[in-house]
Amino acid sequence: MSAVSLKLKYAGAAFLAVVCAALFVIAFLAWQHRSDAQREDALANNFVRQDIGRQLQARAQSTARYVADAVEPALARGEAADLGKRLQRFTDDPSLAAITVRDPAGATLFDWHSPAAASATLEREATEPVRTMIESPPGVAIPKTLGAARVAMAESTSVHSALANHLAGRRIERPLGALIKGAERIAQGDYTRPLDVLRRDGLGDLQQALERMRGKLRATTINKDYLYSVLNSMTDAVFVTSPDGIIRVANSASRRLLGYGEEELIGRSISAVLDERERQTFDLRQAAQETRETVMRTRNGQTIPVAFTGSQIASDDPQFQGCIFVARNITDRKRAERRIRYLARYDALTKLPNRMQFHHLLQQAIARALRGGHVVALLYLDLDRFKEINDTFGHGCGDRLLEVLAERMPRVLPKDTTLGRLAGDEFALFVDGLPADVDNRGPIAHLARSILTEVGRAVQLNEHEVFLTASIGIAFCPRDAENVIDLIRNADAAMYYSKQNGGNTFAFYSPEMNAAAVERLMLKSKLRRALERDELVIRYQPKVDLRNGRIIGAEALLRWRLPGYGDIPPSQFIPLAEETSLILDVGEWVLNRVCQDYRHMQNEVADPGRVSLNLSLKQLRQASFILRCRSVLRRHGVSPTSFELEITETTLMADAARTVRLLDELYAMGLHLSIDDFGTGYSSLSALQQFPIGTLKIDQSFVRGVSDDAGDATIVRTIIDMGRSLGMEVVAEGVESVRHLDFLRKHNCHYGQGKLFGEPCTAEDLLVLLKRQASGTLPFAHLLPQAEGLSSRSA
Repeated sequence: MSAVSLKLKYAGAAFLAVVCAALFVIAFLAWQHRSDAQREDALANNFVRQDIGRQLQARAQSTARYVADAVEPALARGEAADLGKRLQRFTDDPSLAAITVRDPAGATLFDWHSPAAASATLEREATEPVRTMIESPPGVAIPKTLGAARVAMAESTSVHSALANHLAGRRIERPLGALIKGAERIAQGDYTRPLDVLRRDGLGDLQQALERMRGKLRATTINKDYLYSVLNSMTDAVFVTSPDGIIRVANSASRRLLGYGEEELIGRSISAVLDERERQTFDLRQAAQETRETVMRTRNGQTIPVAFTGSQIASDDPQFQGCIFVARNITDRKRAERRIRYLARYDALTKLPNRMQFHHLLQQAIARALRGGHVVALLYLDLDRFKEINDTFGHGCGDRLLEVLAERMPRVLPKDTTLGRLAGDEFALFVDGLPADVDNRGPIAHLARSILTEVGRAVQLNEHEVFLTASIGIAFCPRDAENVIDLIRNADAAMYYSKQNGGNTFAFYSPEMNAAAVERLMLKSKLRRALERDELVIRYQPKVDLRNGRIIGAEALLRWRLPGYGDIPPSQFIPLAEETSLILDVGEWVLNRVCQDYRHMQNEVADPGRVSLNLSLKQLRQASFILRCRSVLRRHGVSPTSFELEITETTLMADAARTVRLLDELYAMGLHLSIDDFGTGYSSLSALQQFPIGTLKIDQSFVRGVSDDAGDATIVRTIIDMGRSLGMEVVAEGVESVRHLDFLRKHNCHYGQGKLFGEPCTAEDLLVLLKRQASGTLPFAHLLPQAEGLSSRSA
């Protein structure tokens, strides 16, 4: 036999030994428990027997005393015959088994036995607990005339029944107490804890019946508990009322909403929780069929707006009939609605009336003026060059500037003046109640000057002092217009007129201003279609070497050929394109067309020269401008060295640090850079040295006056000398006469362009001039008297 089988054998034997020991212990414990139970029952029986025996003995002594007291007087009077009647009253006591009375001679005077004691068995059972016959009970003096009085207190069946009932009561006392407690829990509505049914007698049947009743009650009332749980889990206040509007049920949300306890709400009318003003119009029947907004009043007097929805409970049982009202707190919604209404009528930044609200207030003022014969003066204000503030310092600083102006301007306005913000940097105000029989232009002009002075005060932005100016247009009602739209349009036309005159001024409306405003609006709308309809064209103005008449390049000029209007110069539509951001698309179109024309000319002549293009500030600040330039040049197969970008002084000086970085990148690509209209901006020599500029272009306004104005002549000479000292090329714009040409040649200005060399021409016409030059004939040598003989040598 292997070791494993031995181990299994011994393990099995050990397991059987443990099981046998466990069974023995269990049997011993069961026997001991049974013995203890029998011992407890015996002790209980003895206690009951002794207790009943003492009670019966005391009662027998008392009865014997009463018998002696009743018998002795009867015997003394010789009324032995009536003895039975006197003792008969004791026979009604069910606890007596027998009464026997004898005289001293031993003769029986009275003998009575209860019917139960007549049976020997019952007699034996009755006499078991105590001695039934008491001879001369202790403490009772038997009269001499009475030989003996014996009373049996065995009660026959009653004594045995009392003992049995006492023992049975001890056995059912505990389960009966548990049964009573379970019934009390059920009466209180607690149906969750089941009853323990351990007995199989009648008490067990009662327990089972009570348990079945608990189960049925739980099954029928679980829906009610679930309903209360659902109601109390709702975030909306729920009130269940009787048909006459008395609250029966109020969930926890209603108590939180109103601040009342449940007992304070139950029994109150539903209208009592409403605000006093709402109670007057409250109709229970109507409220139970609709959803409306109302106001509730809390316990501490606070009013809460609610959405109040009512519905009737459909039931045939009168006790369930009534209404359900659901109240939803809409305080946040009301607050949001007020905020939305405010934002719809007031500017969030400046807290001034916005365009819609200003129109509404102005309409009311016009109606009052027309009814009362008064005058309304409207002032339309627009900040000058505000866009530069946003571009230079950022929109955050621009917003701060608008806030400062909104705080400043009311200080100089009359008391009843209404000020509003109509758009980004556009404000408007009107003065109401002006007299109609006087000229109001004087007081309004004084008001406009005060506003311009207040706007012109310095504003501190990011440790920089910023100075602003504004343009104001003024219109009167009813003189200039009698409705809001026309009045604002006319004031806007006057404002634009002020802006065209340099800004920082005001102008009164005149009918002629509308023509310019209409034309400007028309151009802005038609410009959007110009690219799609191929209405933009490129014209080239040759650049000429003033020493020999040779073409060294050309400037690409954009023209808008609008059907019915002819060619529109860039000075009219480029500002509109910059306002609408259309300048980005226009600039890209120009670059593609110039590259295409240049590639064509390069295929015909060896060296077309260098072509200049104008670059706006918005194009330069476009994040992808350099990448787009490089992509266009690569696509057309032309070299960047063949082009020159012309930038104004204003563009250079706006955010100079960033502009330097961008221009350095363009210069590194091979593009030439020049300053256009030099002398009209505010650049300095130190600033010019920072930029990779190779050419200075003298503005034509100075060149045109060199022969008549000593100041212009001095400026032009200074620019020429400065450019040469800085190692830059100098190009004079606006060369329109021989006198201009002679002055420039005399002061060593080597390059020029203007109408003297012809009007701007198409790419085909420029190509003809270049081909003539390539054949040996300089196109403009005949304009240079001393250079006539140099034509062939310069070729």
